[in-house]
Amino acid sequence: MATLNSMTGFGAATVNLEHGSISLELRAVNSRFLDLSFRMGDDFRALEPAIRERIGAAVKRGKMECRLYFSAKDAGPLPGAANPAVLEQLAELADQVRTVLPDARPLTVAEVLRWPGVLAEQSSDPGAMQAAALTLLDGVVRDFNASRAQEGGKLAAVIRQRVEALRALVADLRPRTPEIVAAFRAKLARRVEEIMQGADPERIHQEVALFAQKIDVDEELDRLSTHLDEVERVLGQGGSAGKRLDFLMQELNREANTLGSKAAAMELSQASVEMKVLIEQMREQVQNLE
Repeated sequence: MATLNSMTGFGAATVNLEHGSISLELRAVNSRFLDLSFRMGDDFRALEPAIRERIGAAVKRGKMECRLYFSAKDAGPLPGAANPAVLEQLAELADQVRTVLPDARPLTVAEVLRWPGVLAEQSSDPGAMQAAALTLLDGVVRDFNASRAQEGGKLAAVIRQRVEALRALVADLRPRTPEIVAAFRAKLARRVEEIMQGADPERIHQEVALFAQKIDVDEELDRLSTHLDEVERVLGQGGSAGKRLDFLMQELNREANTLGSKAAAMELSQASVEMKVLIEQMREQVQNLE
């Protein structure tokens, strides 16, 4: 059976590199559309379009946050010697500065050693870091979708339970509806005859028959059954079903309201209320589906 995804999900992973580790985290909550935001270090800013494209291919709805950052390893022992070429360049530049600004403060030893390239330290390769980040992203997206599918399965199970409860209400009402309408029709005819003594009996029966037709709920029960069939079909189809199911919840609620407004007996009114409670419970779960 095809899977349904919840809009709520989480996925995270870390990969270790020579000079540190890359950590990536995806988390999402409900949203009408895909709303993606980023928190990432400067080393990965150039990857934002590629990350957005890959996530957009796997996720259709949800307010998502992507966190991606690099943690450098603790500094190891310093190299045995400084880079002489860089030191010579710094010295020449310092002489040029003092020629123009004789009062300029000279660089300290600590400042020279911190200057990029002075110590023969091997830096991380930006290209390798970005490639590792994209590989990490693919795995995290899979884990993220797995968590959403697991939650979506739970939501679908709850919705199916409510569908069965609604079907039971419809099945209980259908054979009783003609009896309920007939009893109400006879009661109404007696009341009308009592009120309209001397009126044309044929006219009275015509009006009663017309009113009884208006309160017949067979069409509403048929449409409820049809909408429930469609809910189960959409659940079985899987994919991004949230918007379609939300529309079906509106249609189910419309039929339940009509059933209540046409109710000619307490049994129908109570059934209408129970239906609307079940539909609202389904709607709450549907709001969480992608």
